[in-house]
Amino acid sequence: MSDKKKRILTGDRPTGNLHLGHYVGSLANRVKLQKEYDSFIIIADVQALTTHWEKEENLTENIYTIALDYLAAGVDPEISTIFIQSMIPELCELTMYFSLFTSVNVLRHNPTIKSEASQHGFKDMTYGFLGYPVSQTADIAIFKAHLVPVGEDQIPHLELARKIVRRFNDLYKPVLIEPDTLVGDVPRLVGLDGKAKMSKSLNNAIFLTDNPEILKSKIRSAVTDPARIRKNDPGHPEVCTISQYQKVFNAAEIDEIHANCRQGSIGCTDCKNNLFNRINILLEPMRERRNKYANNMPLVTEILYEGTKKARAVAQDTMHEVREAMQINYFNQ
Repeated sequence: MSDKKKRILTGDRPTGNLHLGHYVGSLANRVKLQKEYDSFIIIADVQALTTHWEKEENLTENIYTIALDYLAAGVDPEISTIFIQSMIPELCELTMYFSLFTSVNVLRHNPTIKSEASQHGFKDMTYGFLGYPVSQTADIAIFKAHLVPVGEDQIPHLELARKIVRRFNDLYKPVLIEPDTLVGDVPRLVGLDGKAKMSKSLNNAIFLTDNPEILKSKIRSAVTDPARIRKNDPGHPEVCTISQYQKVFNAAEIDEIHANCRQGSIGCTDCKNNLFNRINILLEPMRERRNKYANNMPLVTEILYEGTKKARAVAQDTMHEVREAMQINYFNQ
């Protein structure tokens, strides 16, 4: 690790294409931070299996899909390390050690676990699903990340991670870094239906891979002010999904757009066309970068291989220190 840069760890579970909610919530920030920090980006395929264990046939495809999304968004493999979780067996080892002193009650009362269990309809949680925060802690600790960029819903996981690392250092030897939380000041992007956050499973998302025709169709279908029937009716931008997107993707014009909406001097169709142009301008260079990499998949494989190789070397060094601290490094290897 560079002496001049702190390290951050971030990533996603490979469960399908990333959408604008992912971009606004994390991807854009990763691209921005990668020059400032030593960035490790994990493709958490093992953790994806905690909720999708019966859909393992899609995993390889999803790993490459998310890698292409990262590269398309502007993650630079020359300065960021993209790696595959399952290809680093030391992560399983550290997860096991952490689980030895992490109580089941603590995990059961984790609000994020409770929320996800409800979302997936889990009446009886599996050992792997319940232990997801412990696995996540191992991911952070093994790479000695100083900072972990998260949304507000992930803060309970990070608080638990800090406690687990602190407990390990107190029990054995202070060889692990207690991570700090880096909470981004970004809004949660509502879905096209205006009812919940943008999500693939809810079929209300704009994906980074959407072409202009699909993008325009989705924006046209988005929910607006239900009380506005005619173009010159006064609007209520505070209840309009399109207005929320304008705040994010067209901040420079938002005051004018809101004023015109309230006066009834701009119709919903014109507002949607304006938004389409803004988002299409954002996505166009991503499409170009994605096509470049998609036409050279051996290069994508090499990026994942080299990133995983580098990450595993770091993990092996950390595990040597962990075993020494626990006095279980019997053959000094």
